[in-house]
Amino acid sequence: MSDKLSTFLESGVYRFENPNAVFIDPVRVLNRSYTRFRVSPSAYYPRFFESKQDSRVSSSTSRKRKRKEKKPQALNDREKVAERRHQEARPLLLKAHECLLRATDLLEVMSNLRRDFDSLRECGDLSLPDVPQQSFIELGRVWQTPLYEITLNFHQHEKLIAGGSLIMQNSEESVLPVFNNLVLNETGNDVEAEFLNSPYVMPRESCFYMSDIGQIHNLIPAEPGRGFNLIVVDPPWENGSARQKSREKLRGFVEKELFPTWGVRYVATFYWLKVKADGSMINDLDLFHHRPYECLMLGYCHRESVDSECLPKFKPVQDGQIIVSIPGDYSRKPPVGGLLLEYVPGFKPTRCLELFAREMNSGWTSWGNEPLRFQELRYFIRDR
Repeated sequence: MSDKLSTFLESGVYRFENPNAVFIDPVRVLNRSYTRFRVSPSAYYPRFFESKQDSRVSSSTSRKRKRKEKKPQALNDREKVAERRHQEARPLLLKAHECLLRATDLLEVMSNLRRDFDSLRECGDLSLPDVPQQSFIELGRVWQTPLYEITLNFHQHEKLIAGGSLIMQNSEESVLPVFNNLVLNETGNDVEAEFLNSPYVMPRESCFYMSDIGQIHNLIPAEPGRGFNLIVVDPPWENGSARQKSREKLRGFVEKELFPTWGVRYVATFYWLKVKADGSMINDLDLFHHRPYECLMLGYCHRESVDSECLPKFKPVQDGQIIVSIPGDYSRKPPVGGLLLEYVPGFKPTRCLELFAREMNSGWTSWGNEPLRFQELRYFIRDR
């Protein structure tokens, strides 16, 4: 086994010979946040692990779909800009994809990421009855919203001391408002929680604030210097088609309006390239409204009040880096925050915030109207 593959199996990050491209397994990356639970590979990867027979059916359907496609229309000005950006990114994406196809050791492992036997041998399956999930968005809009509570169960732990004596540490239970409130797990272990009779898991040293956009100001710290070093923002879109068609409009808004308003200086664009378990891209690279990649824009917020001499040196950001992964459930983004930490200036440990989050990570504050979306127990397996 190569050193690269060994490191990947441990960390979830595979670094190609091209220093500007990496492959990540979100399951392994997320599992670094947990102590008593593991993210279920089969629950994370519901797509893109089709059999050869399924692939033939899919290809046949795709051919039929292509015959029904309308003749290409002339691009408008915004679409022309988007196409120009695509042509700039295209060679970078192709080079990263070629690196993946040459990494034969990684390709062999990729086909089994959904059924990770090594993990399943050590963990108990927590599959639950197929019941509808809570709609946090709807619950956050009703008059009962302030009354909803979440129960955190801090379980007792067994501890052996010298001489073989066994000490039982008492368990604790905490009941807190689940909406418009900062809910914290400051312990070094995962915490099981319950909300409306459904079980959830909070990773160690994490917190969430579940609210609509009107309450986001409550995350602003009262004391100077207690803000966040790293903020990841992924605004929701109503549907995939709208997202694809509005990509250039969104980019223009971020570069020309949002970043200047926040005092942020744009520095680089990363790309998330989506592939299937066999290494192929999920769509043709040049399919205009359904391209197999998304953009991640990076910027620095400069504050004159910060003493630059107190800031540790950090790695400069190189534009055009590629993050390759197999997509999870619909609208579930890979956990790229850990890859960004080496570029973050400021004091350590880094204080991290994800806006519009749909899951939680250790060391992060997760804000959104459904940050518990993928924290339900059905998405996990328990260590035995």
